[in-house]
Amino acid sequence: MKLFGALMAVTGVMFIASLHVGYAAISLPEGVAALFGRGNPLYVTVMQEIRLPRTLLAAMVGVSLGLSGAAMQGYLRNPLAEPGLIGVSGSAALGAVVALQTGFAAMFLLALPVAALACAALAVGLILFLAGPRGSSLTLILAGIAVSAFAAALTSLTLNLSPNPYAASEIMFWMMGSVGNRAMSHVWLAFPIMALGWVALAGLGRGLDALTLGEDAAEALGVSLPRLRLQLLLGTAAAVGAATAVAGAVGFVGLVVPHILRRFAKGRPSTLLWASALGGAAMVLAADLATRLILPERDLKLGVVMALIGAPLFLHLIYKTRREIA
Repeated sequence: MKLFGALMAVTGVMFIASLHVGYAAISLPEGVAALFGRGNPLYVTVMQEIRLPRTLLAAMVGVSLGLSGAAMQGYLRNPLAEPGLIGVSGSAALGAVVALQTGFAAMFLLALPVAALACAALAVGLILFLAGPRGSSLTLILAGIAVSAFAAALTSLTLNLSPNPYAASEIMFWMMGSVGNRAMSHVWLAFPIMALGWVALAGLGRGLDALTLGEDAAEALGVSLPRLRLQLLLGTAAAVGAATAVAGAVGFVGLVVPHILRRFAKGRPSTLLWASALGGAAMVLAADLATRLILPERDLKLGVVMALIGAPLFLHLIYKTRREIA
């Protein structure tokens, strides 16, 4: 309960700060009133159409990536596993890149995230086909790596053959990841799909706890490993695919957050699931705040800041783990 309370408090503070920080100097009472449509019409527009969608998406992306990372690490029993391992995020990025390159993204507002989600769904189907109905964890990893590598190759090929430098530039900026310049329509598109993924991943707790004893012991306890794997894949695809579709490529959240919180969850996967969801939301909200505070006059991207925060932090965790083992 202490861990839950602490994470809720940190996430709440980050959420409020994200709503409060921006180019327009709006006091907290004025901002709260504007969220409910009262007060200065300009403040109402800023809060309801700019800051609220950005803050909600940052929290949703953080929950999706943190929860998926904890689920992947629990299933594979590997603290270095992360959602991108099965190729969903790379495939979603490929769909968005193709949409930008072909001009489909300009046809209607949500064309880009729809294309990204479609490619993520195709990737999951391909992984399930390659891994087989009763494939092992190793088979799943190899299938995910193959799909991820193929999606990355096609993305690079699209950029390489792009005749339009403006489209290539737009693709590069999108791939850096951002929750800026998003509308509530993006929230309403992503939320139902993410919510389905969250429900599927949250239901893995009992099976992941049993899996810590080994696959044979888990099956003896009544856990169906094929069903567990299918639920993991579908949940990760929905959560991470939708997150990538609306925010672009944001890395390290699903890798670092479960790693940080594992000791506080006492190594129990079911506890780590919800802890990583809250921790992921807090981390992405904090990183998005950093994009607005470090270089407010430049369009600093969320994915870049997450990489700058996540990579050194992960290296520190590796070094600390190595010293503990030694």
